[in-house]
Amino acid sequence: MNLSYYSSKLNFPMKAEDLPKLVTFIMPYGKYKGRVLADLPGHYLNWFAREGFPNNELGQLLALMQDIDHNGLTALLDPIRKATKSKWL
Repeated sequence: MNLSYYSSKLNFPMKAEDLPKLVTFIMPYGKYKGRVLADLPGHYLNWFAREGFPNNELGQLLALMQDIDHNGLTALLDPIRKATKSKWL
């Protein structure tokens, strides 16, 4: 399912399937290696926004997370985070 929203940082359609990835995808490198993308600090996401996101799935997810964080919408991930945790219990 493609959402009608397009990232202002990368030219790709946002997909509803990307939201659960934000609470499960692990940052593979850098200062915050090993953290879930949804737990990355805003200043780190903003750094990527200034310097450029990777041109791959990680970059798309980082751009989405930066948009969510920048607009103060991180609480929207709470129900997804809870649903994802219950799958693993």
